[in-house]
This record gives sequence, C-alpha cells and structure tokens, in this order.
Amino acid sequence: MIDKQADLSITKQCTLLGVSRSTAYYQPLSIPNEDLQIMRLIDEIHLARPFLGSRRLVDELRERDLWVNRKRVQRLMRVMDIRAIYPKPRTSRPAVGHKIYPYLLNDVSIERPNQVWAADITYLPMAAGFAYLVAIMDVYSRKILSWRLSNSMDTLFCLDALKEAFELYGSPEVFNSDQGAQFTSTVFTSVLEESGVRISMDGKGCWIDNVFIERFWRSVKYEEVYLHAYADLVEARGGLSSYVEYYNSERRHSSLDRCTPDEVYDEGVGFQEFIPVVAASGAVTSRPCS
Repeated sequence: MIDKQADLSITKQCTLLGVSRSTAYYQPLSIPNEDLQIMRLIDEIHLARPFLGSRRLVDELRERDLWVNRKRVQRLMRVMDIRAIYPKPRTSRPAVGHKIYPYLLNDVSIERPNQVWAADITYLPMAAGFAYLVAIMDVYSRKILSWRLSNSMDTLFCLDALKEAFELYGSPEVFNSDQGAQFTSTVFTSVLEESGVRISMDGKGCWIDNVFIERFWRSVKYEEVYLHAYADLVEARGGLSSYVEYYNSERRHSSLDRCTPDEVYDEGVGFQEFIPVVAASGAVTSRPCS
C-alpha cells in the first residue's frame, strides 16, 4: 500500500491510510537458526509423542543435548500453534467475540462421503523458516479435498481452501474443526452457514477428534516434508502437491482395507463391499475392499 518511491512523502501516505509511520518503517526480523532447529525437533517429538507438554519436551530436548528452558519451549510452541493432546477443558483458543459452535459428532456413525469434513492447521518446517499448512479432509474416505500454505496464521488461506473444496466437491453435511480463531471467524463460518452446512467444533471431552487428519500430518511430514528441506513456499507447494496426489490416488490405507482415499470417495455409498463406520471414539469397522 505504501510506495516509498512515490512523490508523496511516506508521512503523508501514512496519514491518508490511517497507519503509524512505525508500521511503514518496520522491518520484520528473521527467526534465529537456533530457534528453527529447536522448533524442528519439537515438531518431530510432538508427532511421535503428542501427549508431552512443555515440561517433558524440555526433558526430551535435553536428551538430544539441547539445553533450553521451559519458557523458551512454551514460546516456540505458541509460534508453532501446537499443544499437548490430552483431555482438558479447551484445546484451542478462539478470538474474543467469536461464536463457538456445539460439537455434533457424539455417537455419530460416518457412513458416506461428504457426510463429515474435518479441517486442521499444522506447522511446517523449511530450510530457512517455516510455514503453516491447512487441509480439509473427507472423514469417511480420508481424502484430502483441498489444502493451502501460508507464512502466517491468518484466516484467508483457510478460507481459500474451504472455497476450493466447495467448488470441487460440493458441501458436506457437517464441518468439524477445533476452536481456533481461523475457524471461528465470522468470514469463515458465514461461508459454511450460507451453504447450509452444520458447524461442529471440538470442545471439552472431544480432545481425540480430528484424529484422522492428525494421522495425515504424521504421514505427510515423515514421508515428504522431513525428506526435503524446502527452500521456500514455492518449492513446498510443489512437493506437497505431488504428495497429496500420491496420498489420495496411490497410497493404500490399512484402515480402508488397502483401498485408496480416491477409490473409497468415488465409490461412495454405492460401494457395498466396503462401508467403514467411524464412531466418535475413533474406532473403525469395515468389510474387505474388492
């Protein structure tokens, strides 16, 4: 918005835009390499042991000869937007004033495509810096319907992923997410409500929900991200695009009786030989895929 090469002075440009001059002159600082190294290790430990909190993460890091205090670990966990997974009153903090929707999946059997979609955000390490990845999954088939990368935790990249999923696959009956500010924002929930989608949000007693998309995070990181030190977002988008295509169309899932997500999604309710039933506890029952 502010053009430092323009004839109009920066002071006058700031006045016209209603922003302070300090905003125009501010230069963001890069995250120190040591912090990036610690964040990468925290991410790996969290994937393997998601129940560890900041105190036990400190112990795990010291086992790897990284002596850091708990306050530093807590700060980096906030930057990464990760937290220990265990039963607790609230697993994500919505923005002040955002509406929180009730949880709708208690004792619900998920028996068909587009019955329930789930969304989540994860931290993504790169060679120099990091990014955030949002993905929307059809819970019945485990198919990744859409995804987006961003270098900030804003709502726009989540909204872009949602709109793409709607354009490609229609709309679900229920959309489930955590209570993060991106998913509780009015601009995001209004798109769901206008499409007649029932909104479900994890809350107290729902700490294990979104387990399937959490498993996808583990797969994509160990099978793709950690094997390639992405230099930037452009390289990351290329690698993730190839992996998601592989995940959906080629990677056979034991929980889907060796079918791919594409096969299960495309066959849908007419696929009588394989009808997975997902209970609220995460248990899955099925019959063999032909």
